[in-house]
Amino acid sequence: MSQPAIEVENLHKRYGDVVAVDDVSLTVAPGEVLGVLGVNGAGKTTMIELIAGLRVPDRGRVRVLGRDPRRDRAAVRQLLGVQLQQAELHAALTVGELLGLYRSFYPDPRPADELLDLVELRAQRRTRFEKLSGGQQQRLSIALALVGRPQVVILDELTTGLDPRARRRMWAGVEGLRDETVLLVSHAMDEVQRLCDRVVLLDAGRVVALDTPAGLVARAGAANLEEAFVRLTGKELVTEENA
Repeated sequence: MSQPAIEVENLHKRYGDVVAVDDVSLTVAPGEVLGVLGVNGAGKTTMIELIAGLRVPDRGRVRVLGRDPRRDRAAVRQLLGVQLQQAELHAALTVGELLGLYRSFYPDPRPADELLDLVELRAQRRTRFEKLSGGQQQRLSIALALVGRPQVVILDELTTGLDPRARRRMWAGVEGLRDETVLLVSHAMDEVQRLCDRVVLLDAGRVVALDTPAGLVARAGAANLEEAFVRLTGKELVTEENA
């Protein structure tokens, strides 16, 4: 049996009186796209930051391709690409300069033009980061997450704020990553339905359900994934359509 791409065992993180991640356990197989669904405050961001080694768990175990993301940070950095919802990049550097900087971190980076075409930013190559729109900044963050040809990719709200055409292009880009393992945090049910092999539902830091999209719908006796989410969590997921 091949080694899991991501292993999470009894992961726990508390901030004061708030338990953000409450004994979460899950395994993601190589090449799998796992969707992460939950209302705001469900623990999604904290969980993926713990997996990426950006936060220290209070207890529990995380492995990315068998490596501890904090103890083996240098090795994991070569294996894992991360796009977080809020990009924090050097404001004065241009798109091309940021890509060049990130490409210098890896022995075999993806070509800059290939990445610019994927996220539709070729025309902004000489534009400073601070001059990009919010959607363009997000698309650049996705390109930077993919620059090192990672085996595991974390994408947080992949297409929020993008127009329909850009969303379809981004979906096609993710579908082209079938050799990579993808952890996809999303509020878009159509996106999850199209891209994800399985979906984990989080509520108050705990795993409520983990199954294929069709399996969740069947388990909840629902007509679609959105209705299944409501039935299984007792909460309505706020999306761009119903916000």
